[in-house]
Amino acid sequence: MTQEKPPLINREISWLYFNARVLQEATDKTVPLIERLRFLAIFSSNLDEFYRVRVATLNRLVTVVSKVKEEFGYNPKKILNQIKNIVVKQEKKFNLLYEEIIKELAENKIFILNEHQLNVSRGAFVKKYFRDKVLSTIVPIIIDDKKPFPELRDRVIYFLVKLTQNSKKQKVKYALIEIPDSLNRFLVLPETNNLKFIILLDDIIRYSIDEIFFVFDYDEVEAYSIQITRDAELDLDKTVSDKFIDALTKSLQKRKKGKPMRLLYDSAMPIEMLNTVINRLELSSESLIPGNKYHNFKDFIAFPNVGDAELEYKKITPLPIKDLSVFKGMFELIKKKDYLINLPYQSFDYIIHFLREAAIDPRVTSIHITLYRLAENSRIVNALINAARNGKKVNCLVELKARFDEQANIFWTNKLEDEGINVNYGITGYKVHTKICMVTRLEKGKPAYYANLATGNYNEKTATIYCDHSLFTADERITKELSKLFLNIEKKKISKDYDNLIVSPLETRKRLFFMIDREIKNAKAGKDAYLILKMNSLADEITIKKLYEASNQGVKIKLIVRGMCCLVPKQKGFSENIEVFSIVDKFLEHARVWIFANGGDEEIYLLSADLMTRNLDHRVEVGFPIYDREIREEIKELINIQLKDNVKAREINALNTNRYRKTNSTLPVRTQTDSYNYLKYKNKSS
Repeated sequence: MTQEKPPLINREISWLYFNARVLQEATDKTVPLIERLRFLAIFSSNLDEFYRVRVATLNRLVTVVSKVKEEFGYNPKKILNQIKNIVVKQEKKFNLLYEEIIKELAENKIFILNEHQLNVSRGAFVKKYFRDKVLSTIVPIIIDDKKPFPELRDRVIYFLVKLTQNSKKQKVKYALIEIPDSLNRFLVLPETNNLKFIILLDDIIRYSIDEIFFVFDYDEVEAYSIQITRDAELDLDKTVSDKFIDALTKSLQKRKKGKPMRLLYDSAMPIEMLNTVINRLELSSESLIPGNKYHNFKDFIAFPNVGDAELEYKKITPLPIKDLSVFKGMFELIKKKDYLINLPYQSFDYIIHFLREAAIDPRVTSIHITLYRLAENSRIVNALINAARNGKKVNCLVELKARFDEQANIFWTNKLEDEGINVNYGITGYKVHTKICMVTRLEKGKPAYYANLATGNYNEKTATIYCDHSLFTADERITKELSKLFLNIEKKKISKDYDNLIVSPLETRKRLFFMIDREIKNAKAGKDAYLILKMNSLADEITIKKLYEASNQGVKIKLIVRGMCCLVPKQKGFSENIEVFSIVDKFLEHARVWIFANGGDEEIYLLSADLMTRNLDHRVEVGFPIYDREIREEIKELINIQLKDNVKAREINALNTNRYRKTNSTLPVRTQTDSYNYLKYKNKSS
């Protein structure tokens, strides 16, 4: 008798249902109106990346369908069809939501006008802006059947323009206009009677399009928007050589010309115009996604609030951490006890100050740090440069292969090297995804180590919108192993045999399975056996099977998974003891936390790794134990708040319904509000 195949949700389909949770935030009437518009923008930006990476990968696999079915158990062409069906439905919902939000903005005296809704005075204002700021940036391209179709740039909006000359038996020509991304997408028009008006750059161009083609004798000009999303995967050799940056730079240029994965087009476009694009670009039907007249909706993240403050979420004031002051020597404080920063509820400035203090402290000899994604104007980099100028030895690992941040990281690499900082580009065949920093300080003639280990990047911008944990410690159990890890990274070596740290790619899977097996053993012995895992994504099939095994042996499992989740909970014979839910709210839940019952001696770890094959087997990641009793209690309380969430938590289930989670509590529990309040009052009471 063959064993029943364990239930799994395809990772691409699961991801689409995660993005549906983002769309739910745009639907939610309790979310401030402009924030709802921004959630539409996040949904759209997510979908762009999905097509550039995941759909691109599936398209490559279509050519080797039989091998994929044998190795991965699914037909990529079938999945692509499912993706198309789901995305088309989501785009329809998106368009309806946009129209709904536009009407609600109007009720709040904010009007997004199109080119047909301008009166004489506002029309004159728009025409002047077009002539002064826009016209010089536009280069129309007339499409010639005898010449190759113009190369459309990735994720750039174009107008496909139809020029009709009625006097010459409906003579028709087509042209392309690239919407300039160097200009602000939104223009605020003069206010009238306390009414606010905004027009998009797209409609400014539509309104003035006759001035672009005035040299031609055409009676009618129509413009419809299109946008190509291209394959964004880099084609690089595994070997990292001295010429790696040059090779990467060339690959980034190729990315802009990758194979088209999706054509998003204005669904009002006449079919003959659409066919012109389809035929000239040789697009398949699977790549065609009808949309509304506005593309690159990610720009709406910067939609200006010209109305009341209540139309946006109120900005939170970062909370102080008891006894940890930027006006005191942090090394002396960290020497005595560990400190935890809970971002964004508490300030990232503590990390900046830690590095600034290291830069000027005469006893500090060196700084080691891994950098994955950096802010545009990085104060982290400025602090490291200052340290180098003060004679400290600074070693940075900059991960050049951080997807979509490669160009920025090349820039920072060059800047750091120009300042004499030793930059390591990574380890051959592996991404270094861990977020760790260590400062070496001479104390009584001996080196003392101070560390920061985090679940999120050293990026002050994302630190205001990502929920992460960042630990300061001088605990030798951690710092000695961190010193060993940095030494191996510098030597471009993959190492193992850590007693306290959990390090990918050689040990994370093994340590996780050991701890799961320990819970299974305790469950069989009649002891309390449970595990709580929080992460961004759960896709590794071997881990999922291990969790099914634990569930079948009576281990109680609670999973908090923000993004894709291939595990199917509450399935008879597999996952009856597993509950999974996802929290999507104003901040992005990014922390990774593991909690194990361990027979009453509970263990808590924070990590940089998700439970995906790439994080477990193909990246350098670090998990670290929490030894400080007070910090352990704090993390457990924050996790308990999340486990009680009945406002922003959605159930993950076999039907992918994203049903809002109900609990026994009659009071609303909202993770991000209650976590902030918990930390605020904890600090006051202590």
